[in-house]
Amino acid sequence: MNNPGVAKLATHFEGSSPRAGRQIAQIETMIVDCPTTRRHKLSNTEINFQSYVIVRAELADGSIGWGEASTLGGPRWAEESVEAMKANIDTYLTPALAGANALDFELNAAKMAKAASRNNAARAAVDAALYDAVGQSLGLPVAVLMGGAVRDKIEVIWALASGDADQEIEEANRKFDAREHRRFKIKLGFNAPDQDMIRLRKVVSALEGKATEIIVDVNQGWTEATAIRYLPQLAEMGVSLIEQPLRPGLIAATARVAARVAVPVMVDEAAFTGADIVANGTSAAGSVYSLKLVKSGGLIELKRAAGIAQACGMELYGGCLIESGIGAAAHLAVFSTLPRLEWGCEHFGPKILKTDLTGGEIRFADFHVHCPTGPGLGITVNKDALAACARKG
Repeated sequence: MNNPGVAKLATHFEGSSPRAGRQIAQIETMIVDCPTTRRHKLSNTEINFQSYVIVRAELADGSIGWGEASTLGGPRWAEESVEAMKANIDTYLTPALAGANALDFELNAAKMAKAASRNNAARAAVDAALYDAVGQSLGLPVAVLMGGAVRDKIEVIWALASGDADQEIEEANRKFDAREHRRFKIKLGFNAPDQDMIRLRKVVSALEGKATEIIVDVNQGWTEATAIRYLPQLAEMGVSLIEQPLRPGLIAATARVAARVAVPVMVDEAAFTGADIVANGTSAAGSVYSLKLVKSGGLIELKRAAGIAQACGMELYGGCLIESGIGAAAHLAVFSTLPRLEWGCEHFGPKILKTDLTGGEIRFADFHVHCPTGPGLGITVNKDALAACARKG
């Protein structure tokens, strides 16, 4: 065999049952609140710390896996809050998996989907923990379980979202000089549009010659009329991509906006399900799709979402919701296996936390995020950081 991962898998299974010891023994959850290095603003909220539900899954053979569900400032970005995620995992998802074998990825995903409709972030966190645990048990990276990696690093985007142009310029220059990031996404929509244009123009001008790409994210903050008025300015400033300018559900309006500007529009919050992706893609409401576990509900479903988007002619962007290293590693495991990922990814979460929840296995160097290569998700959990950030009560 030429594939060392397959060879190792075959050797591991010789003379033993591949299912032995992989029954799910325990699933535990906790909420953590992790301080960020600076405020992070969106059109509908502002955070100074990021909250997660951390999932710990243990198999009968003692293997342990970790997963994570994130949100932004409560049920604002989507309907799930960390409090609801934890309650639904503990009350509905964990009982649905009683006696299950962790190797039954599709069956377990179906059981969770039946036990809790939607709840995509909660289901994705449990799914990631089970993949990690199986990978640890088999001594194989999750990427091998997902079909095998085609890349070991991904060019990574950094988000500028303080709302202070001078601070953002200083931050971007620091990231560029450290060779961590040369592509930047600037959050809009939390100020009046004319003020956003002033701030954006100042940042774009200051980064000329350094930034290879400037992306903007409106986070559903504009109307069609506002977008029509200000999109020409974004094109004139050389913006490469416009993310989710209008709120979800306005497919026809977003398609009209996309048709008026020579800058691609990216679909994010408007498409969680495969049907959502098809509706947006075939209506020309966007030519790029943002991939996120919190939308798809699991690793296999994330890869399916990529295939659906590509079938609709959309390019792929590795989106994030400011995950820690745990959530970032789960995304990278899938992203590393995608044949195409035209826009790279923005998994900067581990770098914006004052202390990440992992042991630093995810590296940022030469403008790329380097995918972990160890068993499972390839990360170790920083239990001191986990304990320090754990929500009390």
